[in-house]
Amino acid sequence: MNSFTLITIIIIYLAVLFYIAFFAEKKRQSKWVNNPYVYTLSLAVYCSAWTYYGSVGIAATSGINFLPIYLGPVIAAPLWIIVLRKIIRISKQHKISSIADFISLRYGNNRFLGALVTVVCLFGTLPYISLQLKAVSETFEIMSDETSYVSTSIIDDSTFYVALILAIFAAFFGTQSTDASEKHKGIIATVAFESVLKLVFFTIIGGYITFYLFDGTVDIYDQISKTENFTELTVLSGVEDGFNWFFLIALSFISIFLLPRQFQVSVLENNREKHLKKAIWLFPLYLLLFNIFVVFIAWAGKLTFGSTQNAEYYSLLLPLESGNSFLATLVFLGGFSAVISMVVVSTLALSTMVSNNLIIPYGFLDKFIKNQPERNSKYIKNIRRISIFTIIISAYFFYVLFSKELSLYSIGLISFVIIAQLAPSFFIGLFWNRGSSKAAIIGIIIGFCIASYSLVLPFTLQAITGTDDFMQHGLFGVTALKPNALFGIDFLSPPAHAFFWSLTFNLMSYLVFSLTSKGNYRERNYAEMFVDSTSFTSLQENAFVWKGEAYVSDIKNVLVRFLGDERATRALKIFFTKYKLPLDTQLGDARLINFSEKLLTGSIGSASAKILIASVVKEEQISLVEVLKILEESKENIVNNKVLLEKSNELSQLSSKLKDANEELISKDKQKDEFLDTVAHELKTPITGIRAATELLMDEEDDMPKEVKAQFLKNILQDSERLGRLIHNILDFEKLETGRLHLDLEYVDIQKTITKAIGSTAQIAAKKGVQIVVKNLASFKVYYDEDRILQVLTNLISNAIKFCQPETGKIEIDYRLGNALVEISVSDNGKGIPEEDHAFIFDKFYQSKHQNTRKPQGSGLGLAITKQIVDKHSGKIWAQKGVKKGATLVFTIPFK
Repeated sequence: MNSFTLITIIIIYLAVLFYIAFFAEKKRQSKWVNNPYVYTLSLAVYCSAWTYYGSVGIAATSGINFLPIYLGPVIAAPLWIIVLRKIIRISKQHKISSIADFISLRYGNNRFLGALVTVVCLFGTLPYISLQLKAVSETFEIMSDETSYVSTSIIDDSTFYVALILAIFAAFFGTQSTDASEKHKGIIATVAFESVLKLVFFTIIGGYITFYLFDGTVDIYDQISKTENFTELTVLSGVEDGFNWFFLIALSFISIFLLPRQFQVSVLENNREKHLKKAIWLFPLYLLLFNIFVVFIAWAGKLTFGSTQNAEYYSLLLPLESGNSFLATLVFLGGFSAVISMVVVSTLALSTMVSNNLIIPYGFLDKFIKNQPERNSKYIKNIRRISIFTIIISAYFFYVLFSKELSLYSIGLISFVIIAQLAPSFFIGLFWNRGSSKAAIIGIIIGFCIASYSLVLPFTLQAITGTDDFMQHGLFGVTALKPNALFGIDFLSPPAHAFFWSLTFNLMSYLVFSLTSKGNYRERNYAEMFVDSTSFTSLQENAFVWKGEAYVSDIKNVLVRFLGDERATRALKIFFTKYKLPLDTQLGDARLINFSEKLLTGSIGSASAKILIASVVKEEQISLVEVLKILEESKENIVNNKVLLEKSNELSQLSSKLKDANEELISKDKQKDEFLDTVAHELKTPITGIRAATELLMDEEDDMPKEVKAQFLKNILQDSERLGRLIHNILDFEKLETGRLHLDLEYVDIQKTITKAIGSTAQIAAKKGVQIVVKNLASFKVYYDEDRILQVLTNLISNAIKFCQPETGKIEIDYRLGNALVEISVSDNGKGIPEEDHAFIFDKFYQSKHQNTRKPQGSGLGLAITKQIVDKHSGKIWAQKGVKKGATLVFTIPFK
C-alpha cells in the first residue's frame, strides 16, 4: 500500500473521530454519552500501542511474562468500589482537575508538592507518548513498505505530522472550558469508540491467524512445542521469575490508579459512582478478551518468521505475508486507535497539570490578578494549548533521540516505574492522617532518583556514549552500585529491580519523615477530610480549620477575576443561602475560604487557588494543639448532633403516639358519655312509662274501662320486658368483659340455629316489610354454644332490619365451609357502613358519626357483645369491605 493511500485512510479516520467528538459534545446529556458502558470502555485507554503490539513481542520472546501487566488491573478492579469511589467522591467535592491537584490538596495545597508530582508525571508519561509515536512510525513504514527509508528531517517524517494532528485534536476538544474539572464528553466518547475498534480488529486478526493461516490453537501449540527453549515460554523458571511476576503485578496494580490518563478517565470523567459496579467486572472481561490471541499470534509469528522480523509487529506482518492487505489495514487502524486514545488523554491530563501546578503558580498569578475574567480565561486556555503542543513535540523528540533503540515493552515499563513513585503519598495518604507533605516530597524525590539511576540513566548513557560500561561496572566502578544489581541483588529484571529499590526507599522515607516531622494545620485539616470517608461530606464543610480576617468583598473580587461577575455573585448567593447567612455579610469564615478555594481549583489548580485567596485575607498561624482541639470539637459536635437527632426523632415518634393515644382516649371518653346517656335514656324511658301507667291505674281504677285498663297493663308488660332485655345485655357484656361467661358447647346444626334466629326476628321484619332469605339450606353440625350463637345471629339480623328501608329491605343469610372453619354472613341492602367506621363498629362505646340526627334505637352494645361471643368461640368477626350497596357482616366458628 502506498503512502498516499495510507495517509488518506488516516485522514478519513481522524475526520470520523472529530465528528464523534463533536456530536458527543453537542449531546452532552444524552444517555448514549452518559452510561456505564462508555465509562468502562474509556478505562480501556490502558490498552495502548504497548498492549496492541508490545504484548505480542514479549510473548514471542519471553512467553507468558506479558501477563503480569494485566493481572494487576484485574486484581485492582474489585477494590474500585471502595478505593476508587472514595477518590472520586473527594475529587468531586473539591473540583480536582488532575492527580497532581489531588496529592497536593491532601497535603495542605502544597505548591511544591504539586509541581513535583507534575514533573514526575511528565518524566513518566513523555516516554510513554514517544512509545505510541514509535508504534505509529514503524507500522506506517511496514504498511507503506518504507522500512528501508530513513527520514533526514522533520519535514520528511510522517510521524511528526501524526503528532501534530493529535496535538490539534487534544487542544481543540480538551480546552473548551477553563474549568478543567468539567467533563470532556467528546474525548471520552472517541476513546470508548476506539476501545471497541481496537478490540474488534485485534480479535479478528487473532482469529484469522489462528484458524485461517494455521489449523487452530492445537496446531500452533503442537508446532511451537517442537522448537528450542519452548519450556521457557510457558512456565516460570524458579523463585526469581516468581519475584519478577510479583513486582510487575504490583507495578501494574499501582499504575491502573496513578497513570495520569487512568486518573483522568476513571476519576475526573466519572459522571456517577454507580458506573463502578459495571466497570469492576466489564473492564477485566475486556482485558481477558484482548489477550486471548496474544500468545497464538506471537507463536504463529515465531513459526513463520523466526527471528528475522520485529516480533512486536507480528499481528501486522502475518496478514501482509499472506497477501491480505485489508486485514493488515484493520490492524493498523486498531493500533492507531490505541495510540490516539493514549496520546490525547495523556496530553490532556498533563497539560492541566503543567498549567495549574507549574506555569500559573510559578509566574502567572500576578498577571492574572490584574486582568479581567475574559482575558484570564483566554490566558488559561492558551497556556493549556501551548502545553499540549509542547508535550507532544517533546515526546516526538524523545522518540527520535532514544525510543528507536528500545522496545515498546521497555519504554512502557520505564513509565510505569517512574509513575509508581507517587504510590506511598497517594495510597497511604488516603488512609493515614499522619502523612506529611515533607515526607511525601522526600519520598518521591528519593524514589525518582533511584528509579532514574537504575533504569533511565543506563540506556541514556548508552545512547549517548555507545558503550554499556556504566551498566557493567556501576558508578565509579563500585560493584554494589551497578544499576541493574544494586547491593548485589541481580536476579530481578531491570524494571522489577528498579521498582523494588525505588519504592522501598520511597516508602521508608515517607514513613520515617511522617513520624518524625509534624505537618502544619492545613495538612492535618485536609488529612482528616481525606481519611475519614464515612463522614467526608460533613467534615469537608465543617472541619476546615482557618483563623484570621477575611472580607467577603475582597474574596469576591478574586472570584470575579476568574469566574466573571455573574458566576461569582451567583456562587456567593448559593453559599449564603446554604449556610443561612445574611446576603450583606461582610466578614468571611473558614467555610467561605474553603468554598472559594474549591471554586478556583478547577480553573487554576488547588495550589494556585490557595495562593490567590491567601493574598487577599489576613491569615493567622494556628498551633497544632489548636488544630487538634478544633477538629476534636468538630467531631464531638457531629457525634452529639447525631445523638440529639436520634433522640429528637424518638421523642417525635413518642409524641405522635401519645397524641394518637390521647385523641383515642378523648374519643372513647366521648363515646362512653354518649353510651351512658343512651343507657340512662333507655332505662328511664320504660321506667317512666311503667310509673305513669301505674299511677293512672291507681287513680282511675274504679272508673277506668276494662279495655283501657288492659292496654295500660300491656304497656307496663312491654316496658318491663324492654327493661329486662337492657339489663340482661349490660350484665352479659360485663360477664364477657371479665371472662366469667361459661359456654355450653355441643355439636349443633348451624342451619337450625339460623332458622331459630330468623323466627325470633320474623315479626319485626314483617312489621317493617323486610324480606329475609337463607341462601344455604344444607345441614352441617358445628361445635358451639347454641344460645350464644343464636344471640349473635339475632343481633346481626336485628341490626340489618334496623338499617333497611321499609318495604324494600332485603336480608340474605349464607354460610360456607372454609379451611377448618365455617363462615356465616348476614348481608342487607341498607345504607351501609362508612369506610372509616369498619375498624370501630365492634367497639363497646362506638357509634358511627355518619348516622342521622335521630339515632336508631338500642344501647349500642349489640355488636360489642356479638364480637365478645365470637372471640369466646375462637372465631373472628368483621364487616366486609368493598360492598357496593348495604352491609355484609361475617363471622367464623372453627371446627373442633
